[in-house]
Amino acid sequence: MKNAKLRLETCLSPAMYSKHANDDNIVVVVDILRATSTICTALHNGVKRIIPVSTVEEAKAKKDEGYIVASERDGYVLDFADFGNSPFNFTADKVKDKEIVYSTTNGTRCIHMAAHSKAVVVGSFLNLTALANWLIGQDSPVLIFCASWKDRFSLEDTVFAGALAEKLLASGKFETICDAVTASLDLWSLASPDLNGYIQKAAQKGRLAAKGLDDCIEFCHQPDFTSVIPVFADGDLVPVS
Repeated sequence: MKNAKLRLETCLSPAMYSKHANDDNIVVVVDILRATSTICTALHNGVKRIIPVSTVEEAKAKKDEGYIVASERDGYVLDFADFGNSPFNFTADKVKDKEIVYSTTNGTRCIHMAAHSKAVVVGSFLNLTALANWLIGQDSPVLIFCASWKDRFSLEDTVFAGALAEKLLASGKFETICDAVTASLDLWSLASPDLNGYIQKAAQKGRLAAKGLDDCIEFCHQPDFTSVIPVFADGDLVPVS
């Protein structure tokens, strides 16, 4: 008898997460612009650990305790934060060997929502191939969880979900009966010939541009910048061992 294939699903918004939640899932949280791209960059550049918190109040309390805090809402750096949510803030000279509290509009909330799962990891184009290879080796069902924007559909997150799903399905270890996976694969096939050109359509690109924060768009869509896979363990984001 052939081994059963592993379940692959995609959740397109936190508003739909309860329909997909399953304790045996490995959940891949995706917030391409910008949280999960920034987390991958920070750990690549030597951050010791990232402490994700969901609320502004939690972030402020951690700042009062003496932590370095990176935090934003709607793209704007909070007045008490040391810096915001651009991957370019997290250079090695600023963050190597540091512990950083991190709170964003969408991504950090999703990490905590999925904490009941078998494992929670962080995905981005920056670690795409390393992440796919790691997931293929885990022998667990996978849920790709798009952080979206305030519970609304996100183009860039869904395009990434398609890129990751393509690699997982190509391994032969996964199968899907999830329309969100199929839709994401179709979007990825449209976007992949000119990813940076395609992503100009994304609403979040426009939101960031209106605030002068779009300098990192192309970087956030760069495949395989790093082999770091951030995992949520004991309340911290650290590189998977």
